[in-house]
Amino acid sequence: MKAIISREPGGPETLSFADIPEPVPGPGEIRIAVKAVGANFPDSLIIQDKYQFRPQRPFSPGFECSGIVDAVGPGVEEFSAGDRVLSMTGHGCMAEKVVTGTERTVRIPDAMPFDEAAAFLVTYGTSHHALADRGRLRAGGTLLVLGAAGGVGIAAVEIGAALGARVIAAVSTPEKLAVAKRHGAADGFVYPAGPFDKDGQKALAAAFKAACGPGGADVVYDPVGGDYAEPALRAIAWRGRYLVVGFPAGIPRIPLNLTLLKGCDICGVFWGDFAAREPEAFRASIADLLRLYGEGKVRPEISARFPLERAPEAITLLASRGATGKVIVTVP
Repeated sequence: MKAIISREPGGPETLSFADIPEPVPGPGEIRIAVKAVGANFPDSLIIQDKYQFRPQRPFSPGFECSGIVDAVGPGVEEFSAGDRVLSMTGHGCMAEKVVTGTERTVRIPDAMPFDEAAAFLVTYGTSHHALADRGRLRAGGTLLVLGAAGGVGIAAVEIGAALGARVIAAVSTPEKLAVAKRHGAADGFVYPAGPFDKDGQKALAAAFKAACGPGGADVVYDPVGGDYAEPALRAIAWRGRYLVVGFPAGIPRIPLNLTLLKGCDICGVFWGDFAAREPEAFRASIADLLRLYGEGKVRPEISARFPLERAPEAITLLASRGATGKVIVTVP
């Protein structure tokens, strides 16, 4: 079968399109004939050995996919050949077939297209866990979303609006602001490109505060990091929750006196470990998301599609922070 393969650490240019043996499911495993793969920023990290875990090489990147179960291993009773599913595998999805466990695989509705399913699990799962669980976002609260037109950003905007919050979108271009508002942001603004000196950070903090209003943001959702983090934290409300989601702009250094002055919490969001450590809560979260999808309250924004052999281009686009919404790799 065909697959995208990482044989050495490096950027997308080090990946190859190759023939590899078809995998065989073992006990408790299923094999999925992949239809679509959701490309994610961590794909650019895992191939450079910069992610939280390092698969043994050679391996195929791709954290999440949708497709059809075409084989089940011994002991599997909850899935059968022919089931339409989405799955979070951690790696291995950029291939015609992938073998995975059943614990992070769920059936999808017949009405859900495979490309939307592949764009769903990581971004919406991350944002739902972040906002509903770690951030304890409530109706009537104010939510500030950084990078609000990216994959997880749009998911956070939609979920925040579905939870009844007032969503403020912070983005890098007017076009991205229009996308965020189309997905439910009540207001927003365009921030300048970093890095920032002290005066630049003060100006950005003032912009965050003006957008959120005098009460500040009850929850700050930050999948950007870098020099944007401290100014966003300065706009947080008393007893607010600052959600640490990702660092494409760099890992920030936060002055902890701000947490004392604001009486606020800084909360880490590691959805992958949440799914592994708390499987019942994970499945309840995904069930709630599929309910919201069925009600039309959440729907992935897919901005680009690449065939499997061009998957490195999808990873390059994400690494450049130029993507709006989700980037999908399709498998014939």
